[in-house]
Amino acid sequence: MVEKIIGVKDEVGKFGRREPRDDLASALIRAEVAGDKLNRDELLAMVLLIAGHETTVNLIGNGMLALFEHPEAMNRLRQEPSRIKTAVEELLRYTSPVFMSTERYAREDVTIHGITIPRGQMTLGVIGSANRDEKIFHNPDELDITREPNKHLSFGQGIHFCLGAPLARLEAEIAISTLLRRIPELRLGVPSDALRWRPSMILRGLDSLPISLIASKKF
Repeated sequence: MVEKIIGVKDEVGKFGRREPRDDLASALIRAEVAGDKLNRDELLAMVLLIAGHETTVNLIGNGMLALFEHPEAMNRLRQEPSRIKTAVEELLRYTSPVFMSTERYAREDVTIHGITIPRGQMTLGVIGSANRDEKIFHNPDELDITREPNKHLSFGQGIHFCLGAPLARLEAEIAISTLLRRIPELRLGVPSDALRWRPSMILRGLDSLPISLIASKKF
């Protein structure tokens, strides 16, 4: 199934092995460290399944759950569909699909809030926490689909900013607005506390999101 979706057969195909180009995928294929190269499964995971699929799935699933848990925001978005762009930005902030950054290493000794991180020490930035920083966001624990400006860090920052951010935003805008428009009776199918989250320190996503298409009692 994966091979049919991305158009590969025995090799990564046009992602760079057979037709190398001046692009990121080809660079990953050529990359070599201590004689080791990424194998086919690692390339597919890095190029598409994680960077371009799982994070966006998490954004849509987490975002819909947040709207289910905040019916006033969901109803407002139904009534004012033009707010979908600011709504998606707020969902990215409020329920970060990438909860923690990959490892970073201190280039020099640095002290933050009285804690010294020695040069060379590995650190992990908690993006989900930064997105609730009360010094940056007014009422950070509230879901506000009209929030502007919204300087969340869900796509990273600087040279680490996500290359696929425009596509992820577009996919979420289309998916969420279409669900709200075409299925007005959409409801969460189970109590929120019955949902299971996939175990991961880096990514934050639901194992599944059961829904109901008929009106049901509130949980």
